[in-house]
Amino acid sequence: MKNNPSKKVSLITKFIAMFAIFGVVAMLVSGILTYVIQTNLYHRECETTLKNITDQLNDLIVDEGEDFVDVLHYYDKHYDKMHITADSDGRYQSYFQAFQKRFAERYPNKTYGVDIHFSEMDEELQAAYAEYRLVYWRTVFGQATDSFDLAYTYFIYPDSEPNVVYFIDPIPETQEVNGEEEFVLGFSGAEDPGKYKMMWEAWHSGKNPSGFDVFDNEYGFTYAYYSPVWINNNEVGLVCADISVKKVNNTIIKNVLYQSAGLAAVLLVSILIMVSLLRKIFLYRIVNLEKNIVRYAESKDESLAGVIRDSEQGNDEIKSLSDQFANMITELKEYMENLRHVTMEKERISTELSVATQIQADMLPRIFPPFPERKEFDLYATMDPAKEVGGDFYDFFMVDDDHIALVVADVSGKGVPAALFMVIAKTLIKNRTLMGGSPAEILTDVNNQLCEGNEAELFVTVWLAIVQLSTGKGMAANAGHEHPALRHKDGSFELITYRHSPAVATMEGIRFREHEFQLLPGDTVYEYTDGVSEATDANDELFGNDRLIAALNKEPDAGVEALLKNVRMEIDRFVKDAPQFDDITMLGFQFYGAGADDNAEDGGTA
Repeated sequence: MKNNPSKKVSLITKFIAMFAIFGVVAMLVSGILTYVIQTNLYHRECETTLKNITDQLNDLIVDEGEDFVDVLHYYDKHYDKMHITADSDGRYQSYFQAFQKRFAERYPNKTYGVDIHFSEMDEELQAAYAEYRLVYWRTVFGQATDSFDLAYTYFIYPDSEPNVVYFIDPIPETQEVNGEEEFVLGFSGAEDPGKYKMMWEAWHSGKNPSGFDVFDNEYGFTYAYYSPVWINNNEVGLVCADISVKKVNNTIIKNVLYQSAGLAAVLLVSILIMVSLLRKIFLYRIVNLEKNIVRYAESKDESLAGVIRDSEQGNDEIKSLSDQFANMITELKEYMENLRHVTMEKERISTELSVATQIQADMLPRIFPPFPERKEFDLYATMDPAKEVGGDFYDFFMVDDDHIALVVADVSGKGVPAALFMVIAKTLIKNRTLMGGSPAEILTDVNNQLCEGNEAELFVTVWLAIVQLSTGKGMAANAGHEHPALRHKDGSFELITYRHSPAVATMEGIRFREHEFQLLPGDTVYEYTDGVSEATDANDELFGNDRLIAALNKEPDAGVEALLKNVRMEIDRFVKDAPQFDDITMLGFQFYGAGADDNAEDGGTA
């Protein structure tokens, strides 16, 4: 026996690798659990922090009261008339002063909010005041963002669900207007209720939500919390706050790495101790047993059985393994002798099956054309067994100078019993046909003969037809067999269906049906066994009659040999690499006639 050329890896090395893998897995599991626990704790902490911040901003807006609502309504309808420069954050005083100047010019000796209210001002002053308040609130929200190390704070209100308008936009776009960069106001977007679940919960309930939304997008990994704003019993919008978890994740990951490093040190010491103990208590004994077994494999010396048995003095599984190997060595010689006899017997059976296969093949007509001197017809047939020998058969022979018999049959079962029954059935059918009589009479007599002593309860489906070559007239009997396909000249193949008789050898005394048919010059009959229509692919789908007819009509004018090859090619293409479970037998018969039947009427079923 040749040694495996691959490099051997010792058990000690494998145990070290196993413990190393265990250590890595333990560290990964520990790290994941630590990360999950700390993340959950921070999740709750973030929810509390965001709730407090949004509630504080909410209180500031509520204190503003109707003035905030007036500005919000103006913004909603006239944001395109407002102009806020991109560097305005924190500079709301300048906007306030600009508003005061215009207000004093328009309403001298009047005070805003006391003498004049928002709705009483002209549109120019309303725009100036709205600009001032928007910059003010952007400043307040920006200070909240910086003070509490948030990602964003902003104010939104629904327009038409799911669309929301960003009144205080955390990331506004800019555009150039009259040489200055200004914020693009009135930004709105559709916020999917499935993604922004807590946002819409807060708006519809009018209460702080039960949790917060989690986003991981181009703006970062954040938690978003919402606080609904109510002014004079009207819900006007949502204060929103997003907090980034990037820093917290970094801290959590750092803690996980520290913990994993400590765990790795503990595991390393434990692994070294365990490997040392295993090597001393178990591995050396296994290695010694392996050496003795290799010596036996190389020398085939049966005396090594005693050496292997005596080398182990323990009382554990390794001792039991040594004893079993020693017993196997003493029994191996007898086993090899038995194996040699079994192999010889299998070779003998294989040889006999090969002979049986050849005998069965020789029993079927295989020379084509079978009757080259006859010009009235063309004939071709094939049989491919699923096993070494099969139960299908076909036959054709001249009953007399003007009649030809066509037979296609399928014996139940597979293998040698079916093949023997096939030989008997084929012989009886041919001999009885040559004695004369109609197909029904022939099958009746053959049925009675096959039923005698049929303890194996085998049966055979048979399609038997006798055709008169001078006229094209024929008689056919179908004993439980497949329906034939018929093509009239210049037409297409189609299945000819009719009631079957029972299969042959099912019951003694059966009377079989038969029917007449007429073939015209150019007509073609195709008969087959169920191995064709029931050919199965890897998905257990059957080839079926529809695919069979399509294969026949792929080249309907082809000769009978090409016709059968086309069908077999389509079967092989359908089943691909799936195994063949049944014999596949086909017979094609094309009738040319004696040249005097051009005006004959259309024929019937075959």
